[in-house]
Amino acid sequence: MSFSRGPVRLLAVLLIVAGGGIACQTGATAPTAPTESTAVFEVSTDRYGLPTGRYEVEDGRVGRAETFSDVLGEHGVDYQTILRLADAARPEFEVTNLRAGRPYRVYVNPWLQQPQYLAYQIDARRYVVFDLQHPDRTHVATRPVTRQWATVAGTVEGSLYETVVDNGGHPLLALRLSEVFAWQIDFFRLRAGDSFRLVYEARAVEGDAVQPGDIVAAHVRHRGEDYYAFRFEAGAGDAEYFNRAGQSLRRQLLKAPLQYSRISSGYTNRRYHPVLKEYRPHRGVDYAAPRGTPVRSVGEGVVQRAGYEGPNGNYVKIRHNGTYTSGYLHLSQISVASGDRVQQGETIGYVGSTGRSTGPHLDYRLWKHGSPVNPVTLELPPSQPVPLQHRDAFRATVRALLPRLDGESVFARASSGAGPRWNDRTAPAGPHLANR
Repeated sequence: MSFSRGPVRLLAVLLIVAGGGIACQTGATAPTAPTESTAVFEVSTDRYGLPTGRYEVEDGRVGRAETFSDVLGEHGVDYQTILRLADAARPEFEVTNLRAGRPYRVYVNPWLQQPQYLAYQIDARRYVVFDLQHPDRTHVATRPVTRQWATVAGTVEGSLYETVVDNGGHPLLALRLSEVFAWQIDFFRLRAGDSFRLVYEARAVEGDAVQPGDIVAAHVRHRGEDYYAFRFEAGAGDAEYFNRAGQSLRRQLLKAPLQYSRISSGYTNRRYHPVLKEYRPHRGVDYAAPRGTPVRSVGEGVVQRAGYEGPNGNYVKIRHNGTYTSGYLHLSQISVASGDRVQQGETIGYVGSTGRSTGPHLDYRLWKHGSPVNPVTLELPPSQPVPLQHRDAFRATVRALLPRLDGESVFARASSGAGPRWNDRTAPAGPHLANR
């Protein structure tokens, strides 16, 4: 059950009949029609839908290691009532999920000097109201979310993350952009002067920006080449990203097994080995990353090896199909076992420095038909394109979004202050523009 915020109008309708006796004889003046007089009483409600004027309100935040029982115990609520309240909130909310630092509000009846309600903010959208006198009336409510398209654009000077944030974007957009082009661009190899522009679903609750939705369209200029992405639902219920020609951006294998890192040593036929102190081929790509960084499988497949293997240290090898096999060396921990089937992007282990290694990094290997290949330069075939019956709808989507990727004037930028409040036009919610 959700509450409506703002004043609640209570209507008391009073019927007042004006005039004296009603004449009965023919030709007498007709009686005056009864009139309605409406008295309006306004009761203000707060963001939890409760009338604050009737109660003494105490605001607080959940303390570190503080429990639901601790919060209510301070206000004299007995343990049996606390158990009933916890049961009433299930399954929408578990009181064991109270998070330190989250706000709550206690409403105290000023005449009886006893608590009436406890409201707890679950997240930006949801809250739960515990009725302390009538536990069965406890409920979880959701505030409406406004959605509209917004943009963020920038030229890379440092990292993608820094550039997105410096240009007013939510940090999550950097991660999502790297996921959109995970098969085309190795974002560890971005260089100064590369640029991007993306359109995404901005979300707000009561005017305050919250975590953004999906990227709707994006354009990245990387090392002199242009990459485009358009989010499109081709009728099957699952949205994918396609380029301007309608080809899927998804490939059999990801470009890299880490989301944020840098290449510290590339694929080469002659490299000076820091441990052996001699020149020898390096048939892989080394990614420098902090110890414990999650390592993901570059594609779906079956684990062939998972364990400690001499100079390779903790090592995972995955067979993806009859063509490609990938390897992951020097892991600190392994999260899979031989024979396991893994999905593309699934975490299989964590960066470490086991085996013949001088520091935390991932040595990533890729084989094609059993022979080592350079994963950075390898071109992979795309997945299925936009189905023929949806081509016209896709072209219409591209025509609508392309001006937003190429032009500056139609966009609003994030304002300065407590948080971004986007002013862009509301996005049309068509059947082919998938929204979460």
